[in-house]
Amino acid sequence: MAKVSKNARVGQRALNAGSGRDHVKVVQSVKDPVTGKYTYKELMIHKDKVKEFFANNK
Repeated sequence: MAKVSKNARVGQRALNAGSGRDHVKVVQSVKDPVTGKYTYKELMIHKDKVKEFFANNK
């Protein structure tokens, strides 16, 4: 299961252009096939590419 930060706001892009508010922290759980343990991968990506990230990493 993966979550996206609640601060990922789409509105007011013109005011926030070029600022850090255009990026969100994405946390994805990855299961190790050998041990069965979960690890968590954290990335900072642009909020326009969140859907692409989750579509490519299922």
